[in-house]
Amino acid sequence: MIKPEKLNKGDKIAIVSLSSGILGMPYCEHELKIALKRLKKMGLIPVIMPNALKGVDYLKEHPEARAADLKQAFIDDSIKGIICAIGGDDTYRTIPYLMEDEEFKMAVKNNPKIFTGFSDTTNNHLMLNKLGLSTFYGPCLIADIGELDNDMIPYTKAEFYKFFTYELNYEIKSSQVWYKERKSFGIEELGKPREVCKEEHGYEKLNGSGIITGKLYGGCIESIYDAFTGHRYSDEPQVFEKYNIFPTNEEWKEKILFLETSEEKPKPKELEKMLIELKKRKILNLVKGVIVGKPQDEEYYEDYKDIYRKVFIDIDTPVLFNVNFGHSAPRCIIPYDIEATIDYDEKRIFINEPILENNKK
Repeated sequence: MIKPEKLNKGDKIAIVSLSSGILGMPYCEHELKIALKRLKKMGLIPVIMPNALKGVDYLKEHPEARAADLKQAFIDDSIKGIICAIGGDDTYRTIPYLMEDEEFKMAVKNNPKIFTGFSDTTNNHLMLNKLGLSTFYGPCLIADIGELDNDMIPYTKAEFYKFFTYELNYEIKSSQVWYKERKSFGIEELGKPREVCKEEHGYEKLNGSGIITGKLYGGCIESIYDAFTGHRYSDEPQVFEKYNIFPTNEEWKEKILFLETSEEKPKPKELEKMLIELKKRKILNLVKGVIVGKPQDEEYYEDYKDIYRKVFIDIDTPVLFNVNFGHSAPRCIIPYDIEATIDYDEKRIFINEPILENNKK
């Protein structure tokens, strides 16, 4: 697996809209302004890719334009990192343009760089993983860098700064607080803090026991389910099958699967249906372990726990619940295909190797 180099002050970071085009809409101008200011304060030089601000309708109709931005970001040697604006629901439509492009595929291997985002960006993470690049299920531009309070959420900010550091190993710790989602993201919310809640649960073991070591892999469960079933878009499974995006059964055996639910807050029966699909495909049996993200606003918190227990009742695979990644704030970064050790009895998660290369120059 290829690792990108850490960021330094003075580095350029590309901003891409690979799914929803809301970054280019007037109602997002204040969030974009905040995010650009914060990136510059970190010492980074933000580079908005040519199509990233063309709006919802244009980018919905032109997945090739979204793909072109990602290609350009990888080809440009001066760009050291890529941050996604936000997620969406049809990111998979960029995959054929990129996987059929030899120049893009060579650029990913020859010019590896940090790539971060979450939600339906899962599709691009899995594609880049197939090409051999370790990416990061982590902060995006609008929701994290563009946080409407006077600064980023402290836990998330500290996680983002990991992109500037070279650590041999570290522990992913539970945040002591979590934040309710805003009801509005309008300009009237500028400078207003989110509602803060004390973390009452910490990590919770739902199944299995012991200590396991494996390679992290996963994403938003709705995106993964859609890629297997075509639930939203009927041609999506064909795209994933054509380019062999998902691991083989032998490769699944080395993975620690991370899963989280989106802001749509699927009902417990819907979550059960998605997990059963993974169970039918033997994925839940094959992987070494599972970690599950905190549900946004703790919606269906106990119900989701019951569903995981029900689905895993005849599976030994251990499950750790309520980890700070994905759609619930704050967010850690989960590095793809990096070796991790999880102690399910002590409820601790360790990253065992550097997630980035030290700068070679």
